[in-house]
Amino acid sequence: MDTATLEDMRTTLRGPVIGPRDAGYDEARKIYNAMIDKRPAALVPCTDAADVMAAVGYVREHGLELAVRGGGHSGPGLCLVDDGVTVDLSPMRWVRVDPEARTAEVGGGSRLGDLDHATQAFGLATPTGIISMTGVGGLTLGGGHGYLTRKYGLTVDNLIAADVVLADGSFVTASETEHPDLFWALRGGGGNFGIATALTYRLHPVGTVGAGVTVWPVDSTREVLAWYREFLPQAPEDVYGFFAVLVVPPAPPFPEELHGKKVCGVVWCLTGDLDALDDTLSVVNDAGRPAFHFTTPMPYDQLQGMFDELIPTGYQWYWRGDFFDSIPDAALDVHLEYGRSIPTPLSLMHLYPIDGAAHQVGPDDTAWSYRDALWSGVFAGVDPDPANAATIRQWCVDYQEALHPYSMGGSYVNFMGSGEGRERVRATYRDHYDRLARIKRTYDPDNLFHANQNIEPARG
Repeated sequence: MDTATLEDMRTTLRGPVIGPRDAGYDEARKIYNAMIDKRPAALVPCTDAADVMAAVGYVREHGLELAVRGGGHSGPGLCLVDDGVTVDLSPMRWVRVDPEARTAEVGGGSRLGDLDHATQAFGLATPTGIISMTGVGGLTLGGGHGYLTRKYGLTVDNLIAADVVLADGSFVTASETEHPDLFWALRGGGGNFGIATALTYRLHPVGTVGAGVTVWPVDSTREVLAWYREFLPQAPEDVYGFFAVLVVPPAPPFPEELHGKKVCGVVWCLTGDLDALDDTLSVVNDAGRPAFHFTTPMPYDQLQGMFDELIPTGYQWYWRGDFFDSIPDAALDVHLEYGRSIPTPLSLMHLYPIDGAAHQVGPDDTAWSYRDALWSGVFAGVDPDPANAATIRQWCVDYQEALHPYSMGGSYVNFMGSGEGRERVRATYRDHYDRLARIKRTYDPDNLFHANQNIEPARG
């Protein structure tokens, strides 16, 4: 973009346009993952749908590259594009709760913490993720899973409607009755079809939950994971627990003698009878005596923010993912090997359960194509020091590739790393891909929205 175009954009658009020579440029292009260092020609903070419509229209008419920023949490940095324009929704952080209807309308730049804070006041929540800094829009469009998934399904299973700015600059509301083809594609198809300026969710009764953390020495990984793979799928849907290999952080509630130790463990969330919390989780002893076991009643929004301070914005990140429908014995050995070789204190692997209520939705009801999966795995290399970027990336890649033969072939789109290739995207959507490509042709025939895990428009 030349200087004249940048100045013309400033004249044409109502809000600010931030260019490389502006004092706030470096702050505006800062995202969660510091491993990403892209330099947009302009960033356009938007305060409402009209701003987004104008920005999209300008980008399209001038043949510019476009990226969309919601919460800025994208691992591969898809919210930025070199020498193009980032439409930044971050000023659109608002939530309106209707406690009678049990719904919440959420601005496209909101984060999970904004949604949880607003709904918690009414003892309500909807399934999202596990980090409150995550952008609501990006998480939702990819599918969305977290602590409430076994009880209430995926985030997209609770999406009622979405306001969307399309590639031609027009505005529509997508729901089961309006633009149902677009609504189907938005529920798992990522940011391929438009910019979601607002999303409306169904809410459920969730106030105080039972939170827990159990860890065992990393050398027990094989035995603990063998127990977990049998216990969790058979547990009531009120019981949620994701499995992890990690390094114990130097922070409460962990005792000092465990700080810095490599461990395996489970993070728990119970939405049932809190009086039975300790009895319900006493089964952890069946996996062997834990090195640490902690349970407590906790407001749901506090559980959502429990890990925020451990992994703040500005660290080096690289992640990959895979879906799994089983954890065979050979995979236990892989988890043990890579758990023992965690390269930095913040690097980790999580297995998130996506069964229970998520399996009660038909396989073709949404674009999410892995209703038969039991776990969504993420392999994440994390460190504050750029000097360790190559090390954490290699550990992550090696771990994922070692387990991939035991996977279902595809990945949760929000866990895909950079440069994984077109076939990986196709594997993620399985036999939904061709339908998504046809919908893409309808709503974005020129592939304006391609700074994502891209679905190309169908030909013809």
